[in-house]
Amino acid sequence: MPGIDKLPIEETLEDSPQTRSLLGVFEEDATAISNYMNQLYQAMHRIYDAQNELSAATHLTSKLLKEYEKQHFPLGGDDEVMSSTLQQFSKVIDELSSCHAVLSTQLADAMMFPISQFKERDLKEILTLKEVFQIASNDHDAAINRYSRLSKKRENDKVKYEVTEDVYTSRKKQHQTMMHYFCTLNTLQYKKKIALLEPLLGYMQAQISFFKMGSENLNEQLEEFLTNIGTSVQNVRREMDSDIETMQQTIEDLEVASDPLYVPDPDPTKFPVNRNLTRKAGYLNARNKTGLVSSTWDRQFFFTQGGNLMSQARGDVAGGLAMDIDNCSVMAVDCEDRRYCFQITSFDGKKSSILQAESKKDHEEWICTINNISKQIYLSENPEEIAARVNQSALEAVTPSPSFQQRHESLRPAGQSRPPTARTSSSGSLGSESTNLAALSLDSLVAPDTPIQFDIISPVCEDQPGQAKGSGQGGRRTNPFGESGGGTKSETEDSILHQLFIVRFLGSMEVKSDDNPDVVYETMRQILAARAIHNIFRMTESHLLVTCDCLKLIDPQTQVTRLTFPLPSVVLYATHLENKRLFGFVLRTSGGRSESNLSSVCYIFESNNEGEKICDSVGLAKQIALHAELDRRASEKQKEIERVKEKQQKELSKQKQIEKDLEEQSRLIAASSRPNQASSEGQFVVLSSSQSEESDLGEEGKKRESEA
Repeated sequence: MPGIDKLPIEETLEDSPQTRSLLGVFEEDATAISNYMNQLYQAMHRIYDAQNELSAATHLTSKLLKEYEKQHFPLGGDDEVMSSTLQQFSKVIDELSSCHAVLSTQLADAMMFPISQFKERDLKEILTLKEVFQIASNDHDAAINRYSRLSKKRENDKVKYEVTEDVYTSRKKQHQTMMHYFCTLNTLQYKKKIALLEPLLGYMQAQISFFKMGSENLNEQLEEFLTNIGTSVQNVRREMDSDIETMQQTIEDLEVASDPLYVPDPDPTKFPVNRNLTRKAGYLNARNKTGLVSSTWDRQFFFTQGGNLMSQARGDVAGGLAMDIDNCSVMAVDCEDRRYCFQITSFDGKKSSILQAESKKDHEEWICTINNISKQIYLSENPEEIAARVNQSALEAVTPSPSFQQRHESLRPAGQSRPPTARTSSSGSLGSESTNLAALSLDSLVAPDTPIQFDIISPVCEDQPGQAKGSGQGGRRTNPFGESGGGTKSETEDSILHQLFIVRFLGSMEVKSDDNPDVVYETMRQILAARAIHNIFRMTESHLLVTCDCLKLIDPQTQVTRLTFPLPSVVLYATHLENKRLFGFVLRTSGGRSESNLSSVCYIFESNNEGEKICDSVGLAKQIALHAELDRRASEKQKEIERVKEKQQKELSKQKQIEKDLEEQSRLIAASSRPNQASSEGQFVVLSSSQSEESDLGEEGKKRESEA
């Protein structure tokens, strides 16, 4: 072994710069040794901990194998072969556990003890001496500095003695500390080799002893088993190499195919929208309100599961329920100047969520998927096939064939007579098909060239289609401030029935028949199909006020009446057979497509699962209006009878008065005609007022009265 460099202890008193420079090199070496030994200590401590853990785990494994025969598995029988095999394994593993325990003890004594002693004793001693030496050196420098500042003009023996004594003490302390420090640093060069070699020697001796014990316990019968295992490993490696090549090729193909998908908003012509989905998953931005006007957007992973919309944050193990989307409503909305936003409202209207898709394709697919789930198509055996069939039928419903118009003209009757007014309720037999309507074709219900209106008319529009001209409201503008001219009372102020519902307008179109609820069903189908085909998802929300006089659509924000439907003009109303959120009614108005005849317009709405309630309210309003009309007519008839009786009574009273006046007049005339009672003294006859009133009688009447 080559010689070791040393610090010159004899030069410590001189304390030259060369000595200090050499000391810095040794201190730097000591720091490097300390860092390296700390890392080596941690590594060896991990070996020791791992060996202890391995010994404990091996012992636990042996214990569990012994307890196998005591276990009672629900599907496991009494397997004696398995139990005996595991018992044999338990014995071998128990012997290995003992070997590991011996190895752990040897590692603690031969490896960990020497390096721990070096780390805790020698390295700490170096650090302590370094601090003491630094303090002594600083004290010596301070004492020399004070000694150098002694004045030669004003010498003070006491001060000079104290300063000289201080220099003596500090120099002696520095010299002694420096010599011990140099000695320790020189010794460290030997101890670092011992500290490195002794733990390694102990580690290797412990391992050799462990392997000797293992060779005694493990015989040559395991070689065949190890050979078989090696062969299996080679086979698995060959399969892995082949699978890696396949996966690399798949990655290359996917990179080429997925290149257009890297764009956040891909071209819809290359990637068409799939409207037949009943399941979808992907990332959406969810809007969370943090105040009255402030909100935040959180990007989460959403997926559909049956009739539920689930959300899952990144890093979560499982998703949570975001909303029940059975019988829900979904529509595109504008929110905070963001694109591709849509709103989902629960069936009861109590919960709503605003979400933002990443692209136009995802936006439309999410809306179509939620619409399909809302109709509960996912409960069928082939949901996507049924959804495709529904969309295809919707496409055919709003895209007539070239011969459709000709067939309509050929089947149009020469003179169409209006059938009697029909009315139905949601509680009636809406599920049964009418036998009369079964024979009718599509164009016998709905006019084929009728446009569909997807939005309600503004209150400032002329001639609102929801108002009947015959009711005296045609051609009038609705007052946007809800004021009535001339100080008249509101027409619904004295109404018995006032029921308010939240509805969303889907559309309206002119129909040819209003005597069967199937007209409403067919109109619903065509309007929903037209919305799906033309990507119209926006709906206008209003408040529907049902009274005994009319139906009113009121703006929920401004309380302005948008449309007014006179109740007598509502001739038919019904809910959807399956989706009770949908309802509609047929309004019979004058004019329309033919100014000379009455026209019928069917209005379709969506409610918060209250379609039957609205139809019941309309039916109740019509019944109340009917009873009120009957009561009014009965009251008017009774008043007419009373007026006739009163008139007859007046005539009878007048006749009796006339007869009485005539008798009085006759008596007076008879008395005045006697000669002995002539008025010689200026007497005269006073006629009554009744007689004066009857003075306009004819001359012949007066003569007859005087003769009588």
